[in-house]
Amino acid sequence: MMRLNKYLSSAGVCSRREADRLVESGKVTVDGIRAVPGMQVEEGQIVRVGRRVIQGRQEKIVLAVNKPAGIVCTEDMRVRNNIIRFLKYPVRVTYAGRLDKDSEGLLLMTNDGELINRIMRARHGHEKEYKVTVDKSVTDEFLRQMSEGVRITDKEKGLDAVTRPCRADRIGKYTFSIVLTQGLNRQIRRMCESLGYQVIKLVRVRVMNIRLGSLKSGNYRKLTEQELKELYEQAEAGEIAGVNSAFESRGTGLLSGR
Repeated sequence: MMRLNKYLSSAGVCSRREADRLVESGKVTVDGIRAVPGMQVEEGQIVRVGRRVIQGRQEKIVLAVNKPAGIVCTEDMRVRNNIIRFLKYPVRVTYAGRLDKDSEGLLLMTNDGELINRIMRARHGHEKEYKVTVDKSVTDEFLRQMSEGVRITDKEKGLDAVTRPCRADRIGKYTFSIVLTQGLNRQIRRMCESLGYQVIKLVRVRVMNIRLGSLKSGNYRKLTEQELKELYEQAEAGEIAGVNSAFESRGTGLLSGR
């Protein structure tokens, strides 16, 4: 037996949270009967999302993709130049962490919904590394401010936050590298703008242990067995660390009377 949302996630349909939304919207049936939140399914039952029959657990596929600028990270097929149509991969895969339309570089795509969840949870602190080209000379003061945290705001999106401390290093006169452990909307661009800089080019070169390397723009490759092993180990370690951190926070709150 398996919870329906986990079954859909394991089959690469979507995340567990998205699966719950599909169930609540009435789009999921089990043996022809409308599914309900929290229900269990077992081997042999026929699960459908709309008219599509969902098979059980599929082979785990994880791809490293070099996304070109101009390609949009969305599953909405009405959007021109969306990443799903661009990739044309024969098995349904989706992205684990967006890159905005103007950015390029490493994008992980997979049919493993659990892996996506683990990578995307900000509290796990998974590293993502970028190479950034800006319109002015990269100064020591600029790097110091970037690394210590920058206040970024966007009233329209309700964004007002100070970014986490990070690592920022000079590469050249107009280029620097930055390693983030969070993924706020257009974070690097907003950080630079707050300090009076404009991003000319932004390339993601690493996600956790996976590096872009020499992969050409627009191409993709399957991860090696060693890369997959390390990726799943890091994702699982982040999950455990996140649970422990949440438990400690609750314990602190209880002790302090909060």
